[in-house]
Amino acid sequence: MTEGTRTDRLGLLLGQFDQAGEMARVRLKGLGDDEYLWEPVPGSWSIRRRGEAPTPRAYGPGEWVLDRGAPDIPAAEYAEVARQAAGGMTVSKIAEDWSVSVERVEQVLAHRGEPVPDETPVTTIAWRLGHLHSCLAGQWEWTFGERRREPRLLVDFSPSASVALHRFWDLIDRWRESLATVTEEQLDTVGFSRYPYGSDSDDPFVAVLAGANLEFTHHMAEVSLLRDLWRGRFTASE
Repeated sequence: MTEGTRTDRLGLLLGQFDQAGEMARVRLKGLGDDEYLWEPVPGSWSIRRRGEAPTPRAYGPGEWVLDRGAPDIPAAEYAEVARQAAGGMTVSKIAEDWSVSVERVEQVLAHRGEPVPDETPVTTIAWRLGHLHSCLAGQWEWTFGERRREPRLLVDFSPSASVALHRFWDLIDRWRESLATVTEEQLDTVGFSRYPYGSDSDDPFVAVLAGANLEFTHHMAEVSLLRDLWRGRFTASE
């Protein structure tokens, strides 16, 4: 064990977040606008000018909006829905959180333990960063902020990679600074985060924080892969 390493719950979670953040900052150096907006396949989800988005629920407060499709539960989230149900959430509450019908939730729950097709859309780096920025901005507002502003109107999406990254890292620094003030009692408090989308209000904050770390880590890994694909996009296949 490295001297000075924290082993308490908050310390472990902060250490995990810090390490993931350090790796992400290195991997995102030199990101240019063309790469940021590059669509790996036609029809990839991205950020678009308002009025040009092909997705029915694209959102954002300014000229540029983030693609968002019709209400559904992605196949990649079926396990999360099963976890919510096993944890005591009612089918109607799960349906409300995902903005889908009760019947759709029941269909998803019927797939537990069975292979399901992955219908998660292919996205651009701009979409991944924008989605993560939007989620964490909303969680900060509904945990440490005024707990009143609509999460999907908090981030002014930009087609500029440098502008988007500057705003994103400012949010990450604010999130990290606020997390450092959390007490042991608050970690165990159900509803300490009242983020209106998902199960935050029903979970102890330590579980919310662990989930946020996972969200940050997996989106940064996806962005890193997209950077690798961008670099090798003209390489002839063998």
